[in-house]
Amino acid sequence: MNKAATVIDYAYAHCDLGYLLLARKQQGVCAVFLADQTEQLKAALQQAFPQAILNLQQVQQKKRLDSLLQFIEDPRTPLALTLAIEGTDFQRAVWQQLQAIPFGQTADYASIAARLGRPKAYRAVASACAANKLAVIIPCHRVIRKNGDPSDYRWGLWRKQALLAREQKLLAK
Repeated sequence: MNKAATVIDYAYAHCDLGYLLLARKQQGVCAVFLADQTEQLKAALQQAFPQAILNLQQVQQKKRLDSLLQFIEDPRTPLALTLAIEGTDFQRAVWQQLQAIPFGQTADYASIAARLGRPKAYRAVASACAANKLAVIIPCHRVIRKNGDPSDYRWGLWRKQALLAREQKLLAK
């Protein structure tokens, strides 16, 4: 018996962080990627979901994209998107911790590992952040090094710095 292939509809938008891809399968939004070019985004989507059938659906995804763009501009804006979060139990636990980091604040990898009851698992926390397929929605940009410096970011360090600066600017208003 053949398992039916997963169908993923996706669309692109441009924002001050470069190009944005929103991908959705039947269960909900499964990927939000950032890159300098749309070709990079489609390649990343194909790599993340190699068995999926990918359908470009600009018009059908417009409302979701607009909602996501508003959220990127001001992360305090409620985001009414159903998410299809896939990962290991540990990754999902890390991502849940990331979503609990208050707007405008940061946490370091070790403190997240400690909150999970695994204080020595800070490298595993970093790996879970790198595996996050929902940029900005699961705010891995809020995770920094213990010394306070921003660490690597799957979507580019400059994007992480821009997201953190945006949050600080919005807090100051």
